[in-house]
Amino acid sequence: MNFTRWSARFPGTQRRAAARSEHAAAQAKRGEGSVPAARGAAGHCGLASDGGPADPTVRGTGTGTTATGAQPGTGTPAGPTPSLDELSVRDVLGRLPALVALVHGPEHRVAYVNDAYTAGFGARAPGAPAHLALPELGELGLLPLLDQVQRSGKPRTAKNRTAPGGGSSYTVTCTPIEFPKAAPDAEEGTGSPAGTAERTGTGTGHTADPDDDAAHHTGVLIHLADVTDHAEAVERLRASERRQREAAVTLQRSLLPQELEQPDDLRVAATYQPGGTEAAVGGDWYDVITLGAGRTALVIGDVMGRGVRAAAVMGQLRTAVRAYARLDLPPHEVLQLLDGLAAEIDASQIATCVYAVHDPNEGLLAYASAGHLPILVRDEDGTVRRAADPTGPPLGTGGWLHTSGTIALGPGSTAVLYTDGLVERRGEDIDEGVAALERALSGAQGTPAVICDRLMRALGVDADHDDDVAVMVLQQPARTGADAELFHNAALELLGGVEAAPRARAFAQGVLASWRFPVELCDLGVLAASELVANSLQHGTPPMRLRLRRTDRRLIIEVTDGDDHLPRRRRAEPADETGRGISIVATIASSWGSRRTPGGGKAVWCEFALPDKDRDKDK
Repeated sequence: MNFTRWSARFPGTQRRAAARSEHAAAQAKRGEGSVPAARGAAGHCGLASDGGPADPTVRGTGTGTTATGAQPGTGTPAGPTPSLDELSVRDVLGRLPALVALVHGPEHRVAYVNDAYTAGFGARAPGAPAHLALPELGELGLLPLLDQVQRSGKPRTAKNRTAPGGGSSYTVTCTPIEFPKAAPDAEEGTGSPAGTAERTGTGTGHTADPDDDAAHHTGVLIHLADVTDHAEAVERLRASERRQREAAVTLQRSLLPQELEQPDDLRVAATYQPGGTEAAVGGDWYDVITLGAGRTALVIGDVMGRGVRAAAVMGQLRTAVRAYARLDLPPHEVLQLLDGLAAEIDASQIATCVYAVHDPNEGLLAYASAGHLPILVRDEDGTVRRAADPTGPPLGTGGWLHTSGTIALGPGSTAVLYTDGLVERRGEDIDEGVAALERALSGAQGTPAVICDRLMRALGVDADHDDDVAVMVLQQPARTGADAELFHNAALELLGGVEAAPRARAFAQGVLASWRFPVELCDLGVLAASELVANSLQHGTPPMRLRLRRTDRRLIIEVTDGDDHLPRRRRAEPADETGRGISIVATIASSWGSRRTPGGGKAVWCEFALPDKDRDKDK
C-alpha cells in the first residue's frame, strides 16, 4: 500500500468520499453549481491561495449558503469543511485514539509515533531501531511479526497480546507500506519518512519518482488497539467456565463409587478420566454391586450430555441401578426399569448402559445393553471375543423390550466394559476404535488396574482428551495350589419326597466337615441347609438341588427348585406349626435372599461370613 494514499483506506473514508460525489452530482443536475475542488486555484472552498479567506462577496448560485459557510437565518458561521486531500497524514495519525507507530528499513527504525502511543509508552526518538527505541514491541512479542510482514508484504494481526506484568492488552495489526526516500536537500526536521510522506501528500517538498524502486523504502505501520476490557471480560468468562467445570468434575467424581466392591470370585478395577480443559464434563459412570450367593452385578453407562446437568442425571441413574439390582432381576428387566425412570428424570436426556451379572457357578457373564458398546472378553490364550447383541436403544427412548445374552467368562479370562470416549475419534468409524481396543486388549496382561492404564495409553487417552472416558476391567482368576483350596463347590440333586431332607442334612454335614470348618459353623450350616431344603420340599417343585460353596471369605448355601414363587419372611403365630424356616435362616445367617432363575423356578440362598481366624488358618 502506497503510504501517500493509505488514509483513503481508513474505514468510512470511502463512504464519505462517495457521499460527497453523489451530493456534487445532485447539485450539478439542479444547476446549483458544483462543489469546489479540494485543492487548486485561490478562492476555492472559500480559501485564498495563502490559506486565508477568499473574497466574501463570492456567493453560490442558489445554494442558500454564503462562501464563508454561514447558514442563512442562523447568524452562526459554520467554517469550511476540509476535504480528505487537505488533511496531512500526521494530522490524521495524531488524532487516532489507537496507538500508531511507523517503522522502516530492515532494522525497523522508528519514523513516527502518534500522540496516543506517546501517552501510552512515552516519547520515542525517531531514527533508532525498534528493538532499542520500542522495547514494548519486544515485550509483546511483535518484533518477529514485523520481519514477517516486511518479507511477505502482507498484513498480519496478533490478537490479545498482553504486556508483561499484567498490563494492558492489545490487538496489533501490522501493515506493510512503501514511501519515497527523503530528498537530500530536505529541510531539517522533515527528513523522516513521515515528514516526506506529509510533504508528498500536500504537494510541497521533494517528490520521488514512483517508478524508481531505489527511491522507495519498505516500512511497517503498527496499529495497537487497546482491548484490555475485552481481554478482562474473556478472562472472567474463562474463570467462570473453569469454576463450573471444576464443580461438574467434583460432582461427577463424588457420585462415582469411592471404592469398588471386590467380589470373592473376581478382581475388578475401574478408572474415570474427565475430558480436557476445553471439553465439558460428561456423564460417564460405572459401578460394582454384590448381589449375594457369589453373584456380582457390573454396570457402566454414559449420559449423553455435558456439565452439571449430565452429572446429576448420572447420579440418579446410578442410585436407581443399585436399588433395582437388589431385586436380583435378570439384566434385561433391570434395563426396562431404568428406561422408564430415565424418561421421568429428564425426557431430553438419554443414556447408554450395559448391565451384566457374573455367576461363578455357571462361569458366565449374563448381560443386556441399552445402546452401549459391546463387552470384550480376552481368554487366557489371548483370544479376544466381542459380546454379540442383544442391544436395545438407549435409556429414555421408551417403547422397546430389551433382551439378555450371555458370554463365557472362565478362569483366566478378562472382560472390559468401557464408554465411547475410549474408542470414538473424529473422522473415524467407531468400529475402527473398537478394533484398536481389541488389539490392545489381546496383548495386555497384569492386574485389572494395570490393564486399565495400558488400555488408556494404547488408545491415546491423556489429560487433553476431548471426551470423558470410563473403563472397567474384571478378571476371573485361574486359581491353583493353596489358593485353589479356599474355593470349593459341592451339589446334591434332591430326589424323592420327604426322605430327601435327611439325605440333604447328612450331605451338608459331611461336606462342611471336610472343608475343616469349626464345629459351630458346621452346625449352623447344617441347620440352614435343612430349613431351605424343607421349604423347597413343601412349597417348590422338581427339579431340586442343594449347592454348597465356599470362598476365602464366606460359606454359601443355595437351594433351587422349579417353582418361581419367591418366599418371604413372615411372623409365625405361636400356634403355627410352619412358616418359621425363613425366619430361622435370616436369624442365624449373615444374609439371605432369593431370585428367579432364567429357565424358570427360583433360588433361595444364605451366606455365613468366615471368621478371620478361620480364614487365616486356611491360608
